[in-house]
Amino acid sequence: MNFLSDNVWGPWPEMLEAVTTASTGAQRSYGDDEVTARLGARFSEVFEHELLIFPVITGTAANALALSSLVPGHGAIFCRDGSHIAVDECGAVEFLSQGAKLVTLAGDNGKLSPDDIKSALARFQRGVVHQSQPAAISITQATELGTVYTPGEIAALGKYARDNDLKLHMDGARLANALAHLKCAPADVTWRAGVDVLSFGATKGGALGAEAVVFFHPEDARDFAFRQKRSGHLTSKMRFLSAQLETFLEDERWIRRARRANTLAQKLAGGLVEAGAELAYPVESNAVLVRLPDSTVARLRSKGARFYDWEAPKDGRTLARLVTSFATPESDIDRLIALAKG
Repeated sequence: MNFLSDNVWGPWPEMLEAVTTASTGAQRSYGDDEVTARLGARFSEVFEHELLIFPVITGTAANALALSSLVPGHGAIFCRDGSHIAVDECGAVEFLSQGAKLVTLAGDNGKLSPDDIKSALARFQRGVVHQSQPAAISITQATELGTVYTPGEIAALGKYARDNDLKLHMDGARLANALAHLKCAPADVTWRAGVDVLSFGATKGGALGAEAVVFFHPEDARDFAFRQKRSGHLTSKMRFLSAQLETFLEDERWIRRARRANTLAQKLAGGLVEAGAELAYPVESNAVLVRLPDSTVARLRSKGARFYDWEAPKDGRTLARLVTSFATPESDIDRLIALAKG
């Protein structure tokens, strides 16, 4: 019963087939191969927009390289205090941007709103050499708390960014889960809503290891290729990353399998509430955050269940995060719920 992350599960069988197929014969290196050439057209079709795509192998690389392309070393990036770039990437954004400042903000349900950013922005003086200069907003879709930004919420942030000369970046490590919940087109929560650059995630959704940086405005990628190479993230056999990303997008498989993970999360949340748990946040993707009695937490772990404590225990209860995957056995959900009920 492993609910630590969607990263704990292996890849789709189709991913292995795609990598095997890409292994046949010789191909040019460093992204000049036939598979990568097809990938740009495929992404443009899915997102209904001309774009530039750069495959990378990790989400940390995607986020750090994307933001370093948007923000100078003296720039400031507004993000949630619990976002991946702020707490889980060991300063990668600051490192690759050569010093950009992350301005971490609180917000409701793991999200940011224009009002949250407005209050922080008021503390900065543009053009004053003693201060970092506001440059970008970074949001996560779906959020670290399992909630999902609506197209309207992102559009409001996009307008605010444009009105205040800021760029808008999206960490889309679980974009598939967000889209499965929203039932809208990928364009509706990205460039149509004002997103300039997307870190597109496939690993959590079923790839062996494949992410991408997607630029909706070519001018934002003017020196990206050099940044990618200099940071050690220009993969020589890029066709193997591109083959995974191409397979991920085929026949809307990425949305269908994310929908299964979301459905399992809903079932898990409902069962835990029946067992006496308290939902901490709405369950809108594949993450469930619940407050459980410490005795229940101990019982679940004694029977082999694995999940994270999201916060330290308090008043006899623990805020736990449980994440489902396209590959999570439904029997694991049933067993965990039964154990929670005692």
